[in-house]
Amino acid sequence: MKLYMVPLAPNPTKVMLYIAEREQLGVHMHIEQIVVNTVKGRHKEPEHLARNPFGTVPTLALDDNSHIVESLPIVDYLEDKFPHNTLYIGTPEQRAKARDLERIIDLRIGGPMGAYGHATKSPLGRPPEPEKAAQYLQAMQTPMDYLEQLLSDGRPLLGGDQVNVADCTMQSSLQFMRFIEVDVFGDRPLLRAWDERYRARPAAQTVLKW
Repeated sequence: MKLYMVPLAPNPTKVMLYIAEREQLGVHMHIEQIVVNTVKGRHKEPEHLARNPFGTVPTLALDDNSHIVESLPIVDYLEDKFPHNTLYIGTPEQRAKARDLERIIDLRIGGPMGAYGHATKSPLGRPPEPEKAAQYLQAMQTPMDYLEQLLSDGRPLLGGDQVNVADCTMQSSLQFMRFIEVDVFGDRPLLRAWDERYRARPAAQTVLKW
């Protein structure tokens, strides 16, 4: 299999962190990771559009030459394809709650966080939009308060004692914030401490560049 990605972008980083965490658990999926240079427009070239008609990354090329083009289905596929030492563990209720947490982070934090970054210090050269930036920042407050409250029980990671996809999703967005040198944590010491703990993990060290 081949994963077409770009290191900074949140969605590819989520999958890259997921793969790295599974590797740390002894699951070797033998996925070749290939950079698609989006700055130079390689994602819009015919070669990549043949893999992914939407011109996005990540894209996972399967052994039968078909493709999966959305980050979370890529993760779900790899959970099913390699069913030992998965990140979604426990009872059906525990796995559902882990998936729920990942969705909360992706939809209620990751989306506004990316939009906030582009409205403040866009690496793509978009003009600043202070009013929109303020709206996006406000939208993140309640879900980040939710994460701060979860961490108040002393858990080391967002889902508890073991890493899950929620940690990967949150870190994939935070890397973009670090790249543009923007701090969105506010007065949330537990979330800051989690951030430091996660970035010290061996899997994170192999993927995160900022």
